[in-house]
Amino acid sequence: MQEVDVVIMGAGSAGLAAAHQLRADGRSVRVLEAMDRIGGRAWTSTEPFGIPFDIGCAWLHAADRNPYYPEAQAAGWTLFHHDMGVDHLYFGGRKASEAEIEAMKASDGELQALIEAHSGEGDQLSALLKDSPSLRAAMTFSGPMDFGQDDDEISIADFKAAADLDPNYFTKEGFGALVARFGAEVEVELSTPVRNIRWGGQGVTVGTDRGSIRARAVIVTASPAVLAFEEVEFLPQLPVQTMEALFDLPMGMLTKIPIEISGGRFGLKPFDDLLVKNHARHDIFFLCFPFDTDLMVGFVGGDFAWEMEAAGTEAGVDYVTHQLCNLFGNDLRKYVGRSTMTNWSGERYVRGAYAAARPGRAAARQVLMQPVADRIWFAGEHLAGPLIQTCGGARLSGESVAREVHAALG
Repeated sequence: MQEVDVVIMGAGSAGLAAAHQLRADGRSVRVLEAMDRIGGRAWTSTEPFGIPFDIGCAWLHAADRNPYYPEAQAAGWTLFHHDMGVDHLYFGGRKASEAEIEAMKASDGELQALIEAHSGEGDQLSALLKDSPSLRAAMTFSGPMDFGQDDDEISIADFKAAADLDPNYFTKEGFGALVARFGAEVEVELSTPVRNIRWGGQGVTVGTDRGSIRARAVIVTASPAVLAFEEVEFLPQLPVQTMEALFDLPMGMLTKIPIEISGGRFGLKPFDDLLVKNHARHDIFFLCFPFDTDLMVGFVGGDFAWEMEAAGTEAGVDYVTHQLCNLFGNDLRKYVGRSTMTNWSGERYVRGAYAAARPGRAAARQVLMQPVADRIWFAGEHLAGPLIQTCGGARLSGESVAREVHAALG
């Protein structure tokens, strides 16, 4: 049985960062990754469009605090500052007036003020909303598109704790490719899921299909959903409050449906933001022709995104095409080329986009930030402080936890 100082479960942004930090501190580590690649939810692919496309995270959020941003600059990455403001708004097939767009922008400020002022009973974000089309349009970004949850599933306290993520940058070469570059020198054992973690005696023993590894500590960077599904067996079981915290941080969903359109731009400019407000939260946001490519990238979030992924790629692409035809005419269909849809709900070792606390359960993040018996530590986007739900935040979480582990080992 091999022995090391620390086993790191997961080679996403947090796991790779923890490995870098511990190696710099002179610690011996083993990094185990269940999937057949590094990066986790940061994944750039050239399929099916022949150009880099981020299947996972795409925006370098909070660039002034994001460690990936200066690395992207140093690597010569092509970066675009994206202000995330809505340029085109539709209510169903009706184009909003300039006054309605301005009302939505004003409502965004109103929503933020309501959140900041909230101190009463109840923790559901939906309780702050009025019967206002512009306020609900603003909520689409704050809820399904940003948090991956519908407004009735978002904790006000959890939402308030998240930082403003501006400045946001989009990268042509791919955020996933940037994370892979960061982790290229880290030795990772791929296709090696952790089956169990024994922590009843001294240190920990991490069991895999390839054998067991003894360590003084383990850093677990898997998503809360994977752990709540009990993909990993803890022997003995984790403390009750730790298990409850995992269930109190369910994964939200954001689904991308990019389609290739050649032959027309319909008055849209590269990086225009287009929002379609539909009935029953069936809203869709489009990032238009990023970097002057032929892609219209559709985004759906919250419960509708779970439904969309369950329906499958063909249904998702049909929905996006129908929405665009509803706006720009049925002739658009003849310009539609290649397409795809992300499916993070179907990724066994992720099970969603990013974590969001249930209403009344925002303290779950703090619970998971406490180590179990100074042997089991957790890290990831769900424990990234004000940069929760971001890849840069996950990296900072991994680095921070690694420093704590190093100090605890003495």
